[in-house]
Amino acid sequence: MKIEKLDHIFFDLDHTLWDFDKNSALAFQLMFDKFEIKIPIDEFLLIYQPINLRYWKLYREEQVTKTELRRGRLIESFAGLGKQLSLEVIDALSDDYINFLPLNNYLIDGAKELLEYLMPKYQLHIITNGFKEVQHTKLSNAKISHYFKTITNSEEVGVKKPNPIIFEHALKVSGADIDKSLMIGDNYEADIVGAETMGIRTICFNYHQEQLPAKAIQVSSLNQIKTYI
Repeated sequence: MKIEKLDHIFFDLDHTLWDFDKNSALAFQLMFDKFEIKIPIDEFLLIYQPINLRYWKLYREEQVTKTELRRGRLIESFAGLGKQLSLEVIDALSDDYINFLPLNNYLIDGAKELLEYLMPKYQLHIITNGFKEVQHTKLSNAKISHYFKTITNSEEVGVKKPNPIIFEHALKVSGADIDKSLMIGDNYEADIVGAETMGIRTICFNYHQEQLPAKAIQVSSLNQIKTYI
């Protein structure tokens, strides 16, 4: 089933185009090497990843601040491994992680090919909840900035997906009509429900292999998106 009458396509960035898990693991390895933390990365990530997802959900819902997210996910992860670090060390680790994160910029398989396919046909845009100090750097270092006409960041708008205000802002700065727009993202709550609340059509890149409602248009690889648009 083709999605007709599209002019604008909005993408999430992390876990949709930018391979957050791979790049994050490499950033943690650099951080652990610098601080001489003798914990295997795989063992750490097994604890960290669900904690990080939980903190990001709380952050989207305005239940924790940016600082609480950055500190809390590390404090809880190290505690889960029986390691207690001072707040000073936690903050130093957190700062280095953010600095190291955009040093590696692997993309999700098929991301560049998809963008090359779409760029001649549509205007492409980014809507991201990620921290503003790293999202633009990620796009630049990954050499995909030039594909996008606009980049909407939650910190600059003041609200996070799925809040309709961030979608309203993205539509306004892009000049896009709701009925000629599409949102592609991995997070069902933030990207898909958020966009659909505004009346924007959606495709969920089901990166997390979640059980989604039957009505959702979903793909398991970026290449499959070509069959819809």
